[in-house]
Amino acid sequence: MRKRQILKLIHLLSTGWFALCASYVLILALRQAGIGWWVIFSLSGHSAVLVLLLVSLYLFAIFRGAARSQIIQQEHPLTSTDYYMVFYGISPFLGGLAGIAGVIGMKDITQCLLGVAYGSMGTTFLVWIIIDPAIGVIENFLPVSRQHRKKRLERVRVLREKQQREKQLLLEKLEADEKILRSEHQKILEPFSQKLLELVSGNATNLEKREYEVVDIGVKAWQIGGLNSMQQLHEMTMGRYKQKHKETQMVDYIMMWWDGIGDWRAQPLSEKGELRSG
Repeated sequence: MRKRQILKLIHLLSTGWFALCASYVLILALRQAGIGWWVIFSLSGHSAVLVLLLVSLYLFAIFRGAARSQIIQQEHPLTSTDYYMVFYGISPFLGGLAGIAGVIGMKDITQCLLGVAYGSMGTTFLVWIIIDPAIGVIENFLPVSRQHRKKRLERVRVLREKQQREKQLLLEKLEADEKILRSEHQKILEPFSQKLLELVSGNATNLEKREYEVVDIGVKAWQIGGLNSMQQLHEMTMGRYKQKHKETQMVDYIMMWWDGIGDWRAQPLSEKGELRSG
């Protein structure tokens, strides 16, 4: 754990150093173009440096940081070693040292700093963008890496199939339990369905009393199994009503009177004139 924290710190410092070098090169280029300091501070201080930092972090994450969490030592015998990861992390600083060696003897401090910045940026680009991906590609073609990757992918495939089978078995079990529960509820709801059929099949008189009884049955159905029981009872009753009266269009009083019980919500009249559950 301590080793990983050190590597993360090295990566963070190297990324910050790269951003600093890029900012220096940009500011120097603006000054040489005759741009005033107040413009430079307003642009580079708030925009350019931030953009460069984000770009460097993006490149770092894409080309190395994100891949490190998924790297497999058997498939990457070189780039997964601690020595290589340290080299990868300190490459911007190594480039800076190379830049220092290249400007030895110069008296112009500006050009010296520019040489250090160019050395850091060039080395970082070379290692992070070119050398590291190239080594990774070469490692992928090693016989040992290919065999291990093949076995790993096979394990992933087997695990995925196992998970799919488990999901399918769970789904089938839930469906079976739902059928059993629905069958049990049907036995309980049978007398309520008969009563509802009598209430909705009656004449137009005593609507207030019939509505009260229908609502009371709806509350009981809700207490038995919630919305599912209410829908099941509604389907049972309406199916029997159609068989008895042979009507294609009718006013669904149950739907209207149950509105507001639990999660039951009445829907507007459909094109066929029936009221359906939501």
